[in-house]
Parts: sequence; structure tokens; C-alpha cells
Amino acid sequence: MQVDICNSLSEVNESEWDLLGDTDYPFTRHAFLYGLEEFDCLEPFGWHPVYFLIRENTQLLAALACYIKTNSYGELVFDHAWVQAYHRSGLEYYPKLVSAIPYTPVTGPRFLINQSLVSDAESVDRLRLQLCQAAIGFCENHALSSWHILFPQLSILKSLESQDILPRCDIQFHWENHGYENFDAFLATLNSRKRKNIRKERLKAQQQGFDIRMHEGSDLSEADWNGVHQLYASIYDRKYGTATFTREFFQHLGKVLKHQVLVVLVRDQGRIIATSLFFRSNSHLYGRVWGCEGYTHHLHFECCYYQGIDYCIENQLGWFDPGAQGEHKLSRGFLPTKTWSGHWIAQPEFRQSIARFLQQERRHIDTYQSQLMQHSPYRKG
Repeated sequence: MQVDICNSLSEVNESEWDLLGDTDYPFTRHAFLYGLEEFDCLEPFGWHPVYFLIRENTQLLAALACYIKTNSYGELVFDHAWVQAYHRSGLEYYPKLVSAIPYTPVTGPRFLINQSLVSDAESVDRLRLQLCQAAIGFCENHALSSWHILFPQLSILKSLESQDILPRCDIQFHWENHGYENFDAFLATLNSRKRKNIRKERLKAQQQGFDIRMHEGSDLSEADWNGVHQLYASIYDRKYGTATFTREFFQHLGKVLKHQVLVVLVRDQGRIIATSLFFRSNSHLYGRVWGCEGYTHHLHFECCYYQGIDYCIENQLGWFDPGAQGEHKLSRGFLPTKTWSGHWIAQPEFRQSIARFLQQERRHIDTYQSQLMQHSPYRKG
């Protein structure tokens, strides 16, 4: 079996692609990945798609979605120090190859296998290894400095150790559902001070007279989606520059992913003044986007955290990933959780230097996680 390469998912049948990987994981669905292409979310920001495909008798068995990058924008695994080290040595770090979900630092499958056609572990490992070697060969043939696999499962990284893939870890803050009957049952597991603070925050957000509701994406009108995007883009206008997701992309997701897209709308006398965007699988809720007209007391916590916890409890989802970074999440029940990335470095000397750096960084991350856990909001025992 040979590995084919294409530069757009328009060349791959949607139903065939959607048989790959974890079929309920929203971020590797054809509608999501091709939507990024189709609605102009990639090229303007330096993401150039390369898809590696393995077929047998015309059937698609496995795939790996990658992007050639000329910057590190939107990855959320920070390698700026590596860029500077290359520059000081007179070498070019860009372009590089990245296997990731653009702008979406969410752990999930990166090597996508059709498990209805390939079920035994040995064959799955063989296909994964073949895709791995194809990506490395692509880097070598096109003089790319490196290949980076962002937010895979740790077990996948361990299976690729023989390919000189260097593991790296970081910390996010995730919430786990321990079978809570309702939000009060969750609060009962927290220490008294944290429990009172959350109740106070929720009360203040709800006392302002706003209508705060969670909706499925398919229930929103075109005007609603326009409002959601306008609020999301306004955050970038004030802080970051240019919004990466387009209005058309939001509307597209609401139509095609339907119940996997969730939106909290905050209305003041019918007008949308704040919003948060979520995605879901059969087991996880993922918080991704926030937007608001201006600061409103505790509304961010209500929309981005507490509404999500409520939804997980009501719908029996096991985990809630509210997004990257943010130590303020700890006091609200989100515990420090390791996330992973893997890095293949073409230049041998830099590979050794980066490996040493990652060993030191790992010790720092371990210490940081332990220190955070000492401030867990949960009652002991």
C-alpha cells in the first residue's frame, strides 16, 4: 500500500473520510477540516494543507491531516525559542510540517484509521507507522526543518518512539464528571470557600436580568450566527488582531455538525450581548470561543464554565475541556491535566539539544502540576 498526497479535502469523498478515526470526535470530521479550507480560515494565516492517504483497492484505510507552516500562529504549542535558536545558528526553522487541528488545542486522534476495515492492533500500528514515515519522508524531500504532532493521545506518542519523535507535555485545566446528579452535587465536593464563591458568581451573573441559554447550533438563525461571529471577532479586534474563523465557517458548522455544535447565547431584551461556542463528542465537551460586547460581572465564568458543567451533568458527558491555559479555572473545579505533543527534528544537533531541553521542561511541568494540585478546590478525601 502506497501513501498518496493531496492538498485539499475536496479531493476526498466526505462519507469515506468520516469513517476514519473516532467518528464522534468533531474536529477531524470532513465538515470541520474542509470547512476551514472552504471558508478561508487557513491560507491567510499560514496554514497550507497536506493530507496523507492510504488506500487499498480504492478504499480509504487511513489518513493524516497535516499543514505546512511558515509561522507558529494558532498552534498553542509554543516553539518560539526553537525558532530563535535556529536563527542564531544561521538555519531556517520555517517552513515546518504540523499535524494539528488549526486553532484548536484539543487532544484527540491524529492518525485516522478506518477501524471497521482495520480492526486488529498489529495492522493499525502498521498503518500508523507508514503514515509517520511518509510525513518524515515528506519533510526530508521538501527540506522542512521539522514535523510536529500536536495534542495526540500519549499512547500514540509512545508507539512512535522508534521514529525519533520527541514527546513534550504541557498543562491544561479540565473538569471530570464523577456521575454528579446535578450542579449542587458537584458543588458539594468542593471546599466551603470555593463552593460559596461559585454560588456567588452564578447568582450575580443571573441577577442582571439577562436570558442565558444553551442552544444546539442547528437551532440558530443566520442572524444569530452573525451576532455570534461579531462578538467573537470583537475580542480579536480589541486584543489579538484578526479573527481566524469566518462568519461563513460558523454558519456552516451549525448546519452540518448540528447537535455537536452548542452555543450559549446571552440576550438583553432580545439582543445578543455575549456568547460562548462549544463542541461535543459522545464523552467530551470542548469549550472553544467566547465573545461579548463589554465586561459584565462574572458573565464569562457563567457562559464558558458553569453552563458547560451543567450541560455535562445533564447529558452525562465525562469530561469538559474549556480551552487552553488559565489558572483561574482551578478554583472553579478544573484540575491541571497534562497534554502532549511530539516533535521530529531533521537537524541531528538540534534534535539532541531539543531533547535535553524537553527533559528539563518535563521536570518543571511535573513540579508545576504538583504545586497546582496542592491548591485543589476539592475537599480532601
